[in-house]
Amino acid sequence: MKEILDAILASDSSDNSDRSAADFAALPLPESYRGITVHKDEAEMFTGLDSRDKDPRKSLHLDDVPVPELGPGEALVAVMASSVNYNSVWTSIFEPVSTFSFLERYGKLSPLTKRHDLPYHVIGSDLAGVVLRTGPGVNAWRPGDKVVAHCLSVELESSDGHNDTMLDPEQRIWGFETNFGGLAEIALVKSNQLMPKPAHLSWEEAAAPGLVNSTAYRQLVSRNGAGMKQGDNVLIWGASGGLGSYATQFALAGGANPICVVSSDKKADICRAMGAEAIIDRNAEDYKFWKDEHTQDPREWKRLGKRIRELTGGEDVDIVFEHPGRETFGASVYVTRKGGTIVTCASTSGYTHEYDNRYLWMSLKKIVGSHFANYREAWEANRLVAKGKIHPTLSKTYTLEETGQAAYDVHRNLHQGKVGVLALAPGEGLGVTDHEMREKHLPAINRFRNI
Repeated sequence: MKEILDAILASDSSDNSDRSAADFAALPLPESYRGITVHKDEAEMFTGLDSRDKDPRKSLHLDDVPVPELGPGEALVAVMASSVNYNSVWTSIFEPVSTFSFLERYGKLSPLTKRHDLPYHVIGSDLAGVVLRTGPGVNAWRPGDKVVAHCLSVELESSDGHNDTMLDPEQRIWGFETNFGGLAEIALVKSNQLMPKPAHLSWEEAAAPGLVNSTAYRQLVSRNGAGMKQGDNVLIWGASGGLGSYATQFALAGGANPICVVSSDKKADICRAMGAEAIIDRNAEDYKFWKDEHTQDPREWKRLGKRIRELTGGEDVDIVFEHPGRETFGASVYVTRKGGTIVTCASTSGYTHEYDNRYLWMSLKKIVGSHFANYREAWEANRLVAKGKIHPTLSKTYTLEETGQAAYDVHRNLHQGKVGVLALAPGEGLGVTDHEMREKHLPAINRFRNI
């Protein structure tokens, strides 16, 4: 790995020339690499515990694992940095199911996918790094290319996915429903997951947007999601978090009015730093949408709706950007304006949503399900980062050895924005090749680090 790292560090100040491609192609691959794993024989280790009491630090391991076989249409990437997403937390606590059930099912698809069905799962759905090898049929990428990866793994053998790849029956999330993910020194991806690394960002900054940026783009901006337009009032739950921080930026960049729901003064300050003005601190204002485990409190929905109208000049919200799920969904349906849209993904507080259908049906509201993004949506979301229109929301970076703590912090909501993980990168701040553009956007790049 040292020879690979030395070559990458030496190339940071140069373009990917034909010679550098040949040099990278000639680098010997190691027999093994270090990756963050969960173990199949530990899948029941948290049985009987509440979700909150399940500790990723106990289930995530840093193991040496063999480099996987490279197949057609695939690439091996040297991972300089990655990040922790909520699916990393789900994997680590084996909820809602063990990810080994995904790997077993994928392994039955073909002799090539059998590689993924192993007694360990190398996790992670983000990366920034350098292409080491490409398989047969890959023409768009070469060894030495600096890349980021989106997490859509799709087979595209069915007609169902050719209008929107997220509808393919064999659509999976790389590093969650497949093996050989990005929280590692080497990752295996399909070549159509690769996108150009934004040149003004460091490795850890470039790795941070991937999953959440693309998810927020589809959910809020794309015609496959809410189709946000200028002037829309958009209620964003968790507006300073990993997903919400990108939704807030898209709303502001698209001429909409974000109403940012947060849980502390510090998180409210982050939203103000992004440019948002309408902010609700749900803890300070003591919203309790559930009277008990089984009963919601419509009076709290109405109180939230009144507060929103105070912030919008008397208007209800056109769009609710939903991802907490069970805790907030009843309120979200209620506060949406007549004909408005509740667009939902993730359900981090619970998957069983309950709402009063009278407020949906009689007011012609829409609930839209949204899941990650297709390749075009992911590419557009990355393009906006590369152009400096959307910025990474990285607040803290961990080493690969500290990934368990990083996942614990995300699980317990102790973080701001995104948390990064250095893989091969020996430190922060490396990988920048467009220093002029970086200087222009440096305050925004560091926004989440400085609060």
